[in-house]
Amino acid sequence: MTDTDIFDPSVLGRLLIVAGSDSGGGAGIQADIKTATMFGTYAMTAVTAITVQNTLGVQDVLPLEPALIVAQMRAVLDDIGADVVKTGMLHSSAVIEAVAAELDAREGLQLVVDPVMIAKGGASLLQAEAIQVLRNFLVPQATLLTPNMPEAEALTGHPVRTLDDQKRAGDALMGLGPQAVLVKGGHGCDDAGQVHDVLVTADSLEVMSSPRIDSVHTHGTGCTLASAIAALLAQGAPMREVVSIGRDYVHDAIRTAPGFGKGHGPLNHMHPFQVLD
Repeated sequence: MTDTDIFDPSVLGRLLIVAGSDSGGGAGIQADIKTATMFGTYAMTAVTAITVQNTLGVQDVLPLEPALIVAQMRAVLDDIGADVVKTGMLHSSAVIEAVAAELDAREGLQLVVDPVMIAKGGASLLQAEAIQVLRNFLVPQATLLTPNMPEAEALTGHPVRTLDDQKRAGDALMGLGPQAVLVKGGHGCDDAGQVHDVLVTADSLEVMSSPRIDSVHTHGTGCTLASAIAALLAQGAPMREVVSIGRDYVHDAIRTAPGFGKGHGPLNHMHPFQVLD
């Protein structure tokens, strides 16, 4: 599953996940915990919202108050500490501002920002007016920002439909202050059936490609990829390698998805423990 030359498996990294709960278990905090565990990283959580959802979509959302979210973060960080924080569903301007302020007051934390905006079934998970707040307060703190194509489009205000668009979006988002940006291409596909992700850092731009898997069982891919990257960063692995390993992990998790549910089914987070074709 991983190249043991790029990190020390004897070091138990600590990952604090600030995100929403998915009752169906395919995305959100449930997917994050499964992924972090598979990569040997200790997962902790600050729940931002409780969702009522399954593979058919989100039926209801109960947002938690910003003060309660920050209290969870403080309880964990003041006692156990963390090497990396990964954010997912933050849902409102007030939550983003509160989380960003708490992280800004801490030193030595790496931050992976997955700017969750829309659920796989189409439900909005981020208020429209919160996008600018995300740009201004949280994105500049990110060690890595991981938008998909629609999220990159919302954050930049420009269409992101092609590989060239992804490259331009990555450069534009770097201008907001993150250390690196991964513009995911799962919503697009070239004529050769390849999906492209674009990793942009201060000194490089790299296109990572893989064959598209024709499957509806892709619920939680963004959460899973961001958490795989965050889990390996927590163990001291370098950015380019963790992105590559995370992409491979998600690709096989889609390929071996169990087919649960009647809609957009979950990935197979457990595939490294299984003997599969």
